[in-house]
Amino acid sequence: MSDVGASSAFFPSRPAFLVDGEEVAGLSEGLLSLSITESTDGLFCCEACFGNWGATADGVGFLYFDRDVLEFGKSLIVEMGDADTRAPVFEGRIMALQGRFPRQRPPELQVLAEDRFQDLRMTRRTRTFEEINDRDVFERIAGEHGLRAEIDVDGPDYRILAQLNQSDLAFLRERAQAIDAEVWVEGDGLFAQARGRRRAAAEVTLTYGRGLREIEVTADLANQRTAVSVSGWDVSAKEGISETVVEDAISGELKGGTSGAAVLSAVLGERPERIVHSVPLTGSEAVAVAEANYRALARRFLSGEGVAEGDARIKVATHVVLGGLGPLFDGSYYVTRVCHTFDGSNGFLSRMSIERSGIGES
Repeated sequence: MSDVGASSAFFPSRPAFLVDGEEVAGLSEGLLSLSITESTDGLFCCEACFGNWGATADGVGFLYFDRDVLEFGKSLIVEMGDADTRAPVFEGRIMALQGRFPRQRPPELQVLAEDRFQDLRMTRRTRTFEEINDRDVFERIAGEHGLRAEIDVDGPDYRILAQLNQSDLAFLRERAQAIDAEVWVEGDGLFAQARGRRRAAAEVTLTYGRGLREIEVTADLANQRTAVSVSGWDVSAKEGISETVVEDAISGELKGGTSGAAVLSAVLGERPERIVHSVPLTGSEAVAVAEANYRALARRFLSGEGVAEGDARIKVATHVVLGGLGPLFDGSYYVTRVCHTFDGSNGFLSRMSIERSGIGES
């Protein structure tokens, strides 16, 4: 466990850029702004703006319009942090180049890049899978895109699954959500993992006023439910299916906190929910749907947005342990979205979205 606030307050925060595996010092020196975003949906996005006017071999002129350095399809790796925390925060390929010609500044070049999921985002299909499970689906689609499959998910067997005019990325996101899993890529690997087992990322401790610049956390009962039920029809057995999931589905994540369902039941009474847009064909499929929906609601009981001193270790699936917020809100949160930014005014910052299923005792 590490405390961001314990590291040096001053360090070279300029990112390093590697293009096709080679570090390009001029990009770091000429960087004007940077934004790298990751969420639980997968697909990293990087936007970097560089000064595009200066000394060239032929005199003074545009620096990057020859496309020798920055070119469509080239690999781009961005590393950020000080000596202790420096790590890659993005790896992908250049997808767009935007010329900017401000009124009172020299010309600029905006570079937009995406990770390997852009292959899946740009491939749309309509097809069916028969007698299959989610592990097989992930492995098949990974193979179709030349990616190594690293799959650690649970889930039922299906008689049929349909991909209806969806991109491969949208279909994988849908399947991951249905079984309480998350999907992402690292290098040439496609990863799918149950939420409770994802990544084994180290905890990062942040204290308000020491590493954690600002934070807003909300405990909200509006979308909490005391139970989630799912109904369907078992064609083989010719009988109805009905499965109900309650707080037991989330109890292992509470860590001594009080769930939204428990608070809701105590102050307003029972508030069950029935899922009607899904028609499972087996009991195990119904349980998977009910559990995934219950957990998704329960984990949003506490949600927040915060800004921390920049740290490449803060990423999706990191558990950040927040302190200095009082007994209700102190504790461990799951990072669902992170945006690492850099500019000349604020340096390196990490902006994050967080959630957890239990509130502390007052």
